[in-house]
Amino acid sequence: MKASKMKFGISYVDTKSPLHALNGITKFALFMAWVTVVLTTFDIRLIGLLIVTGLYLLKLTQVPFKVYKPLLIGTASVLMLNALFMFLLAPQQGSEYIGTSTVLLNLPGDYSLTQETLFYLVTVTLKYFSMFPIALVFVFTTHPTEFAASLNRIGVPYKIAYAVSLTLRYLPEVKNDFVNIMHAQQARGLDISKNTPLMQRLQNVAKILGPLIFSSLDRADEISNAMTLRGFGRHNTRSWYSARPLGTSDKICLFAIVVIVLLAIIKRYLETELFWYPF
Repeated sequence: MKASKMKFGISYVDTKSPLHALNGITKFALFMAWVTVVLTTFDIRLIGLLIVTGLYLLKLTQVPFKVYKPLLIGTASVLMLNALFMFLLAPQQGSEYIGTSTVLLNLPGDYSLTQETLFYLVTVTLKYFSMFPIALVFVFTTHPTEFAASLNRIGVPYKIAYAVSLTLRYLPEVKNDFVNIMHAQQARGLDISKNTPLMQRLQNVAKILGPLIFSSLDRADEISNAMTLRGFGRHNTRSWYSARPLGTSDKICLFAIVVIVLLAIIKRYLETELFWYPF
């Protein structure tokens, strides 16, 4: 049996791009500011601008598209399903928010599709998707140790910061373990291809997750013992090898981030309607 290949990967990729040169604090502030701006608006114009800017920054990282293509497809699929379930649970929610009702497709019961509901679903879906590019930018350009040092610098206890660093470092290892266990199970005749019925495929995947969980627990125990033997946590503070001072470009970016967030909050405060609806 031909073993299936797993090309998905999401971790730090050092491409020496301009974004990699920024301080971890700057990139973390950018990520948090981005999320804040997204949460303050339902304006599809601003959301569209965020998506275009995020995709440009993602391209600026110089990470090949094939690296995150599976995640892009998976995210789009989940968001489409989310939009479908939102419509099934509240088919007239868009009309209720906007205050008008223009029927595009007559369906039984309350499930007639209105222009307002369609616009609402598109806006919400794009709103969620707009956080996808910047999340990848942050992960691809921020080394786990650098991120941990940045968290500690802004006041997060170093034990928590180090736990975050270990988690980010361990994600690629979990993926590698999953691939190795999957190949071993496939060599024993386990089939998880599209030719297998869905329920049987889920059962076969569960047979892979069991060994993966136990191997992950064993590795976590080894790391915990190694850190205990080295006296981790004995002192109230610690130094960081990856800690870097803020450069001129970092200060300019941080200033721009603060201005943009303030403008987004002011815009939301001055708006009289929750949704921007052009029709």
